[in-house]
Amino acid sequence: MSRWLITIIIISLLIILFEAYAFQAVKTVTKNKFIRYGWLFIGVLAYANFFYVIFSSDRSSGQTKQFQWAFGMLLLVLLPKLFILLFMVGEDVVRWIQKGISFFSSNETKALAGRRTFIAKLALGIAAIPFASLLYGIFRGKYNYKVLKYQLKFKDLPAAFDGFTITQITDIHSGSFTDKEEIQYGVDLINEQKSDVILFTGDIVNNFAHEMDDWIEMFKQLKAPIGKYSILGNHDYGDYSKWKNEEDKAANFEAIKKIHPKIGFDLLLNENKYIEKNGEKIALIGVENWGKGFNQAGDLKKASEGINKDDFKVLMSHDPSHWEYKIKKDDFNYQLTLSGHTHGLQFGIEIPGIIKWSPAKYVYKQWAGLYEEFGRYINVNRGFGYHAFPGRVGIWPEITVIELKKG
Repeated sequence: MSRWLITIIIISLLIILFEAYAFQAVKTVTKNKFIRYGWLFIGVLAYANFFYVIFSSDRSSGQTKQFQWAFGMLLLVLLPKLFILLFMVGEDVVRWIQKGISFFSSNETKALAGRRTFIAKLALGIAAIPFASLLYGIFRGKYNYKVLKYQLKFKDLPAAFDGFTITQITDIHSGSFTDKEEIQYGVDLINEQKSDVILFTGDIVNNFAHEMDDWIEMFKQLKAPIGKYSILGNHDYGDYSKWKNEEDKAANFEAIKKIHPKIGFDLLLNENKYIEKNGEKIALIGVENWGKGFNQAGDLKKASEGINKDDFKVLMSHDPSHWEYKIKKDDFNYQLTLSGHTHGLQFGIEIPGIIKWSPAKYVYKQWAGLYEEFGRYINVNRGFGYHAFPGRVGIWPEITVIELKKG
C-alpha cells in the first residue's frame, strides 16, 4: 500500500472523528435538523473544496488565490471545531472515569445529560470566538496596517546620522492582493512616515513576476529623500512552482529583479552602498536570501566587500534565521539587521506589555518585532501582505519606522 494512500486513509479517519464530535455538540444543543445537517454540509463542502483545489491545480500555477481562499475556508471550519473537540473529549473522559468508579442512578444519568448539554453550549460559545476572529482576519485584518516606531541608540553611530529615520517594509506578496483601495491606503501610510530611506526586505511576489504588473504604478509612489533600497526573499526565486524548464525559471527570476528599478528601488544582490551625510557615512548591506532550510543564495562576506569593520552597518537579510545562525555573533559587527519572512504566521495574540504569542515562535527564535543580543539588533517585520491564509488574526500587517540615535 502506497504512502499516499495510507496518509489519505489516516487523514480521512481523523476528519470523521473530528466531525463526529463537533456534530454531537450541535446535536446535543438543538433538535433542528436544518441546523444539524447544515452544519455538517458546510464542513463537507470546505473539505471537498480544499481537496479539489489541491488535486486539480497545476503545480506550475504556484500558490493561487483559489488555494488561499480554499485554505481560508477550511481554517474557518476547522479551528472552531478544535475548541469543540477539546471540550467534548474532556467531558467524555470525565464521564467514563465516573462510570468506572460507580454505577449511576436514573437521577445521576439525568444530571450527566444536563452537564453534557451545558458543556456543548459552552464549547459552541467559545468556538464562536475563533470563528469571528478568522472571519474578521480574512475580510479586514489583512488590511489593518500598523505603524510600529522604535528609537535605537548606538555609541558608534556617526553624529551626522543622529535622528536618521528608516521605514522598513517587507513581504509584499503582490500575487495575493485583491483590493487596490486598501493597498493604496497602505502605500499612502508608508509615505506619511516621511523617513529618510525606505528599505524593502524581500518577497515582492508569491511566485511570478507578472503578479506585480497591476501594482507597479502604485508602489512607484513610494518616496524617500535619500533613497529606496531592496533585497530578495525566498519567494522571489520561483522555487515554489513547477517549471517547464530551467530557462523559464531563470527568465522569471530576471523579470522579478527588474521589478525593483521599475518601482524606484535599488536592488542589492550580495552588495552594499554607502549612504553619506555631512561628510560622514553608514553602510547599507543587502544579501540575497539565506534561510535555515530555505534557499541560501545569501553571501554575507561578498555583500560586505569594501566595508570596514568599524563602519556603522545596516544589514538587510530576508530570513531572521540568518541573523540567528550567521550574523549576530559575527566579529564584523553588524549593528542593525532588518528581516521579515515569518509574517508572525499571520496568526497570534499580541497585547503590548502582556502577551506576545504565535505558533511562529516554535519555528523561529526571532519571529516578530525587535530583538537585541551582544549589543546588536534585529527587527523582524511582520510583513505588508499575506500568503497562504488570505487574512491576518492578531498579527497585523506592519510598517516599521526606526530612528537611529547616537548615545
